Amino acid sequence: MTSSPAATHPPDLEAAAAALGGRLGAGSFAAALVLGSGLGGLADALAAPVVVRFDELPGFPRSGVAGHAGRWIAGRLEGRRILIQAGRYHIYEGLPRELVTAPIRIAAALGVPVLVLTNAAGGVRPALGPGTLAVLVDHVDLMEGGFPEAPSRAGRAAHPYDPELRRLAVRCARQVGIDLQERTYAAMRGPSYETPAEIRMLRRLGVDLVGMSTVPEAVAGHALGLRCLALSLVTNWAAGIIPAPLDHAEVIDVARKSAANLEGLLREIVRELPAA
Repeated sequence: MTSSPAATHPPDLEAAAAALGGRLGAGSFAAALVLGSGLGGLADALAAPVVVRFDELPGFPRSGVAGHAGRWIAGRLEGRRILIQAGRYHIYEGLPRELVTAPIRIAAALGVPVLVLTNAAGGVRPALGPGTLAVLVDHVDLMEGGFPEAPSRAGRAAHPYDPELRRLAVRCARQVGIDLQERTYAAMRGPSYETPAEIRMLRRLGVDLVGMSTVPEAVAGHALGLRCLALSLVTNWAAGIIPAPLDHAEVIDVARKSAANLEGLLREIVRELPAA
């Protein structure tokens, strides 16, 4: 699944934000979109793209996970200027949360008002099979460690997902003929997939989807004042629901084959985002 990035000290975010802003050029962004495993195709649709790799900024390693390109792309989509983060860092790569959430803090420093997170997730319930799209209403954080962002605003982390943006996503999904589920996501540390016993536990906790990302970014973005929306594409049933073993290459393959619906939904959401 991974080829771990080199160990690194937390980057100088002020210097990194200045460097990225200088490369991307002047102008405000309507939103930042984080594209998860196998979901980077939307980046190729941007008009007048400007591309910067993660490791071109001081203190940032390359992304070490298959299916994660590890780059920022600024450009126009549906008439709006947006910043795409194609790929992400993960806790299971042995990286500190400060680095996992650093791209979000850079987006906030660049004045981005809306953060749209996407991920490839496992369906914890039999009804949530491959190809299902869901918007997150809540999460269960089963990763280890605390969050470094804005301790004085820690109370904000209780409800990181913006209800108005969630309603917008549901309305946009209806407009493009997608049955968008409103579901709860569990964030696990990884890198191994969950056992059948863990999946049974998650169901009893009220969890619908499971993955290894998104929650650190959502909590960080919310603490920094960004309005957060999170979307999951179910790429597999979780362990124990079907007898076949889980495989990361298959997850990426399903994500790529099913990404068209998510990309269509993201286009509609970007088009309908309220002006900053």
